[in-house]
Amino acid sequence: MFRAGPRNLITDVAGLSVGNAADARPKSGVTVVLCDEPSVAGVQVLGGAPGTRETDLLEPQNSIAVIHAVVLSGGSAFGLDAASGVQAALRERNIGVEVGGFRVPIVPAAILFDLPNGGDKDWGRYPPYRELGYEAVQAAAADFPIGTVGAGTGALTSGLKGGLGSASTVLDSGVTIGALAAVNPTGSVTVGRSRHFWAAPFEIGDEFGGLGYPDPIPEDARKILLKYRDRRVGAQPEGSSTTIAVIATDAVLTKAAAKRLAISAHDGFARAIWPTHTPADGDLVFALATGRSGIELGADAAIDLYATAGATMARAISRGIYAATPADGDLFPVWSSR
Repeated sequence: MFRAGPRNLITDVAGLSVGNAADARPKSGVTVVLCDEPSVAGVQVLGGAPGTRETDLLEPQNSIAVIHAVVLSGGSAFGLDAASGVQAALRERNIGVEVGGFRVPIVPAAILFDLPNGGDKDWGRYPPYRELGYEAVQAAAADFPIGTVGAGTGALTSGLKGGLGSASTVLDSGVTIGALAAVNPTGSVTVGRSRHFWAAPFEIGDEFGGLGYPDPIPEDARKILLKYRDRRVGAQPEGSSTTIAVIATDAVLTKAAAKRLAISAHDGFARAIWPTHTPADGDLVFALATGRSGIELGADAAIDLYATAGATMARAISRGIYAATPADGDLFPVWSSR
């Protein structure tokens, strides 16, 4: 059932491209998912400390049917400016919903908290995120790097550097599903302090090391490892967390079904991060359905889609940590150094 797409990226879903932009000085950045054509979307927030823009309009009962891009950004609430830069770039391309003779790009966004990560946040009057959002649109392509890039540039987990991860799965039905995650949780993505990922059962090949579960399971696997408690490698303030993500498919979905897809993708958080969805995390998943496959799913095939959403998200989360690279001023080590 589990077969990765040719890129093993969210862009294996036809109709999507991804762009990244970052600033090394504040150790922060922006990631944008662009829709070639307006796409059906949904959202589910399960973390206790979210930061968002334009999420209410994604609820199934509300009137906007499609969106044009999704933004994931560092910078806490300052990072919401990134959506304005993306909106400006799309307006230049005459992309948006036509309202009263004007075109308005619909660009939902979410942020993670990466302020105390060792970067210089003394950026003056205005933060850099609006310009980073604009730059990310210009960089958008089907192929893009993962790890210490875009919204994952300044991300941290408990004891390790975080990152931007992505993965894809092609189902027997012909439907493709892809995930993209900026991984900055208060919890841990590894089993205790081992090199082994919690998401090991869902790994395809050796996409994040091929290590499986440790045998025997280490004693510290049951320990609740939190970023802000981690005195061994430098503690973070409480609340300095959040994993934000996008789950996408080329299947034909309604807004209600896209909402269900976002809900199901949160299962991937629980399979890859422990603990997750805490009061200190603003965990959120956007869902996109491009419909490019033309396939409408029956009840049985829909269950496969939703189950695979969780597995694909878990893989994307782990791949973001696995691909992280070191940089000057880092507070935490990268996974490859463990």
